[in-house]
Amino acid sequence: MFSEIYQVTGPVERTAGQIASHGYVVACPSSFHEFEEPDPLPYNVEGTDRGNNYKIEKELAAYDEDATLSIDVLVKHPNCNGRIGATGICLGGHLAFRAAFDPRCLSSVCFYATDIHGATLGKGMKDDSLVRVQKGDIKGEVMMIFGKQDTHVPRDGRTLIRQTLDDANVITSFLEVQGQHAFTRDESSKGRWDAALTRNLFGMMMEVFERTLARDLGPKEGEAAAPEHVC
Repeated sequence: MFSEIYQVTGPVERTAGQIASHGYVVACPSSFHEFEEPDPLPYNVEGTDRGNNYKIEKELAAYDEDATLSIDVLVKHPNCNGRIGATGICLGGHLAFRAAFDPRCLSSVCFYATDIHGATLGKGMKDDSLVRVQKGDIKGEVMMIFGKQDTHVPRDGRTLIRQTLDDANVITSFLEVQGQHAFTRDESSKGRWDAALTRNLFGMMMEVFERTLARDLGPKEGEAAAPEHVC
């Protein structure tokens, strides 16, 4: 599970714990370990400024290396079945999206992922996330979840992400819900936390993980046939 710009905060740790309670082995990398200790940044102006500065100071390749090393650790864990999924919120939603470029990652569930539509992640603020989608680098399943009132990812940005995934024939579920940015955060959310919506979406995330990770249905065979136009 990849965190927001504040690193592994209480809300991130609690969500990871809920996933683990379903029998999963969960890793939570500290995204800014090059600049900070693993302690979370505070949910205030100073912490926000530090996190946002680190986000565009860190090299894009370093983000990808964190994902690769995290997957390496998980697949070596004695309780891991070798089937890997990713999730994350905000910055972490984008990192979970990029984790899907690793063929070992079978599914990614991305909550209000920032900077994908603008290609502004990392040093130089010129990432290649959507370009890699167009190249066919996502082989697994993706679920994208956005709040329609999220000012960080406007409608045009959400449309661009959805269209790029569709055009690349990525297996995608794309959800737009009535919520603002950080609506899953149960701490210092500035009134945006929606507990009921968070609970329901957590269930949808677990359906993806249970189907793609907990059960080994074997390799996919052939291409899906075009659906018939019937009533």
